[in-house]
Amino acid sequence: MWSKRKSKKSIRQGVIGWTLLFGVALIDTGFSQVPASEREQIEYVVLATSQTSTMQDELNEAADAGYRFVGVMGGDTAFGGSEVVAVMARPSDAMPRFQYRLLATSRTSTMQNEMQEAGDAGFEYRGQTVFSSRFGGDETVVILERDELAEPLIEFEYRLLATSKTATMQNELREAGEAGFEFVGLTVASTRFGGQELVSILRRPVPSQ
Repeated sequence: MWSKRKSKKSIRQGVIGWTLLFGVALIDTGFSQVPASEREQIEYVVLATSQTSTMQDELNEAADAGYRFVGVMGGDTAFGGSEVVAVMARPSDAMPRFQYRLLATSRTSTMQNEMQEAGDAGFEYRGQTVFSSRFGGDETVVILERDELAEPLIEFEYRLLATSKTATMQNELREAGEAGFEFVGLTVASTRFGGQELVSILRRPVPSQ
């Protein structure tokens, strides 16, 4: 059984209050209107690491125990320095069904290619953040999820837009929208070649054959 380790790259047992700190937006399901005695308990776990290379393994280790990703944020923590922090949740009756892929790079052209490879494998965008890594400088981090029980598996086409000018982003978003792409996320990152850039991610499902 998966254990909740306590180490420097720690997987820390979380509470609902953590999600507020990271700005995680959850869909209102009327939970607050249900009597406390009838509410389903939800377990949270917080994953935090200063190395993005380890976060993917930790996401999938938690997923194997029935947890599902709900939010991510990069930044400075009190004890860990610059870290990527992810929150995962598990209802009491949850079964393992999700697999995760984490992409991290300071080059937007590389991210576009890696996202498309993930989309071709049925991975769906779930979140993004900016992270100042120990070795790679400022990186854009994207987390994608695949439902192992989904039938049929949906493939996605991704488009990443990166520019330092908001007017340019407006035009590129409009063109992408006309092509059927749905906006899913935005970050502002200092990339290796583009300087301070707006990075938008869009997707559209690939028609089934």
